[in-house]
Amino acid sequence: MIQQTLDGVSETLLITLYTRAIESQQPDAMLKDEKAVEIITKMDSDLSRLKLQAHDAVALILRMRHFDLLAREFLAHNPRAAVVHFGCGLDTRFERVNNGRVEWFDLDLPDVIELRKRYIGGESGRYHLISGSAFEDAWMEAVNPYAGRDFLFMAEGVFPYFEEAQVKALFLKIHDHFPGSELICDAHTPFVIRTDNLQLALSGVKARLRWGLKHGRDVEKWGEGISLLEEWFYFDDPEPRMAPFRWMRHFSVLGKSTGIFHYRLGKQP
Repeated sequence: MIQQTLDGVSETLLITLYTRAIESQQPDAMLKDEKAVEIITKMDSDLSRLKLQAHDAVALILRMRHFDLLAREFLAHNPRAAVVHFGCGLDTRFERVNNGRVEWFDLDLPDVIELRKRYIGGESGRYHLISGSAFEDAWMEAVNPYAGRDFLFMAEGVFPYFEEAQVKALFLKIHDHFPGSELICDAHTPFVIRTDNLQLALSGVKARLRWGLKHGRDVEKWGEGISLLEEWFYFDDPEPRMAPFRWMRHFSVLGKSTGIFHYRLGKQP
């Protein structure tokens, strides 16, 4: 049995895990993750308290699906790339986007990596696990042997839980050590930070959101050569299950309150 002993940010992985499991069992599932269903059935606790409101659950699945899409697009142009997935949780993105050539690194805190090893599996071939924090330097030692490859860094549902100074420092570290690399992350406006923190408190989760981003191009001011390649918002695609909530797109405070942002960090030498 998986014991519910995770604290703080690590605990939030249970929300995404539970949402993927519930979605995978829907007849019109937008994303299939049978491993999530398997893990949930082994848990010894009722996770129904983590159930999101309908529009939040659909948005979360859309976010996962779009991250998958961007990863596949990057690998289509850079098939031998190295991908570093910050805050991987119990996600199975490698299995969903593996092109047979990518070198993949899933990184998360030690307790989460131990859960992955137990319930998803360990390292094999081109798939690697890194135990630690994205905001410490140790992970770079693991990926440095592949420095000659094109790099993609992914952070889904991670950066909003940290202070802007921490997120900025990581951007600049990647910019300096892996020039020309690309980074994909999601971010909320300060308005959403406040409303989501209320929802987290009501659900009993200890973690709180901190970093908010008003405009995707604001990050370009952090360092020379940082450029926004593209941005995506939940109502950009005509997803039928978002139809009941499409009225939100007429109000920028709601329609563009959360997005996925794709950056290039400097130029390759």
